[in-house]
Amino acid sequence: MRRTLRWHDPERWLGLATVAVLVGLLEAAVRAGAVNRALVPAPSTVAQKLVALVGAGEVLRPLGETLALLALAYVGACAVAVAVGLLMGRFAWVHGLLEPLVEVLRPLPKPALLPPLILFLGIGAEMKLTIIGLGVFFPVLVNTVQGVRGTEPVLLDMARTFGHGRARTLLTVVLPAALPMVLAGMRVSLGLGLVLVVIAEMMAGTGGVGYLILDMQRSFRVPEMYAWTVILAVLGWGLNALFVRLERRVTHWSLATRE
Repeated sequence: MRRTLRWHDPERWLGLATVAVLVGLLEAAVRAGAVNRALVPAPSTVAQKLVALVGAGEVLRPLGETLALLALAYVGACAVAVAVGLLMGRFAWVHGLLEPLVEVLRPLPKPALLPPLILFLGIGAEMKLTIIGLGVFFPVLVNTVQGVRGTEPVLLDMARTFGHGRARTLLTVVLPAALPMVLAGMRVSLGLGLVLVVIAEMMAGTGGVGYLILDMQRSFRVPEMYAWTVILAVLGWGLNALFVRLERRVTHWSLATRE
């Protein structure tokens, strides 16, 4: 049974209290001189810089650049991964054709591909989109294949009984049945995509939140660096929360079955 935490649940408040205690301990340690202020500023100092950045509207442009890059690569890679995964999961010959290539590329750490991608594609948007897309593609592909293979045979028999062709069966029977697994892979890929877009921006040095964090570190503007890191953390939390809500709405029938 899957239980949804709500704001009035003690478990959620326990987690928030844990974060608050850790922040308070760090604040006390910095003020007591146990931590070097030049390297780790007090959370209150970071909060002041964060409020100043938000108040001045300085977060909108770099955040928009990062989100636009992530959205474009994420949507494109997910669409291709679902399409290929449906074919690999449904047709043995497609799986046999593509499985060796997938298993060669999938385990590769995607940041390790940045140097050759920079050589071939430069440091522009093409390189960033490619590295993000590669990171997003494989978790969605693997989950889609597993979801398709887990489709109940009764559903396939019923589709054949009603005279559905292969394409219609894939879209109206197999894909909905595999959707919980597909969305689980997409949720994992969303976090990986955010990590890779930041790494790509740091390597390219051409804009976005990742570039700003690295630039602040190089210029030793430590409080601003941590402020942008907090913004990135909030962004990741917000994207995950939105996706969880979407997942529950789209697969409410699956959750009801589990409960």
